Amino acid sequence: MKKVAVVILNFNGKKFLEQFLPNVIENTDAELADIVVADNASTDDSVAFMKERFPDIRLIINDFNGGFATGYNLALRQIEAEYYVLLNSDIEVTPHWIEPIVALMDADPSIAACQPKILSYFEKNKFEYAGASGGFIDKYGYPFCRGRLFQHLEEDHGQYDDTCEVFWATGACLFIRADLYLKHGGLDDSFFAHMEEIDFCWRMKNLDYKIYCCPQSKVYHIGGGTLPKSSSRKTYLNFRNNLSLIYKNLPSGKVFWVVTYRILLDWVASLKFLFDGSLKDYWAVIRAHVAFYKRIPSLSKTRKQLPNHQVGQMYMRNIVVENFLKGKKRYSELDSEKFTKG
Repeated sequence: MKKVAVVILNFNGKKFLEQFLPNVIENTDAELADIVVADNASTDDSVAFMKERFPDIRLIINDFNGGFATGYNLALRQIEAEYYVLLNSDIEVTPHWIEPIVALMDADPSIAACQPKILSYFEKNKFEYAGASGGFIDKYGYPFCRGRLFQHLEEDHGQYDDTCEVFWATGACLFIRADLYLKHGGLDDSFFAHMEEIDFCWRMKNLDYKIYCCPQSKVYHIGGGTLPKSSSRKTYLNFRNNLSLIYKNLPSGKVFWVVTYRILLDWVASLKFLFDGSLKDYWAVIRAHVAFYKRIPSLSKTRKQLPNHQVGQMYMRNIVVENFLKGKKRYSELDSEKFTKG
């Protein structure tokens, strides 16, 4: 058993495997880590391509496409390692990208998960949307990052190169302790895709574990490889899963009023989609709310299994107001005193 298992979940991503898998192999110490490709019931020729071009890479073939969450859950149960690395297929890694994070987590057993610095593949001087230099969340459940507030991506000048505790680590390149992942059920299958990594990190924080970003490791991410940013399916998943996320994990004394407030804000967002002519996105928000209401009974059972308490690194202001009304476009412009400690 190697210490690390780098697991790439693939769905119809032959072009990314062809482009990026050689780079991952070249920059991964074979004595430290195994590389595994888990195919999520692709309908292209990804499996045939892997068997022909990379016969020495372990290939796990899932019977169906259960999305990011179930796809990884099915695969990781078949892999033995101390650390799992959930790596998107559209990522270019750099030399020694694994070692700094493993050293950090080895030194502190309370760290459940960690991410590297995520930069844009196409604009390598800029942070990438999915994770940047560590993820955070505001008190209403809106996620943001060091280096990315909503759609505004900062240039990387080393301003966020300090290793620090964060609220969530990106699923695009997520280092997780395998024992914790398996013990606590992995990713939530019901999420399918989007925000399941935030849910997992929040659950770990509710159990008094830490989440970190280690910018001494960096990777370059294309992003939107499976669902483009303009996809109404992505809108649906983001709105449904975000409500599920806060309902599952917020302390009992806060969940009702926060969820109610978020539903109202979601209606505002849906009307903006409608006025902008994005009818599919408008209906996606409506469908997301209906799906969330139907899931409340099962979500209630899940939240009862966790100790809900205030966790650190939550931003106790409304990031929507901070960004769109007050004009704060950079993480460094936020009030550092408004982050909870813990």
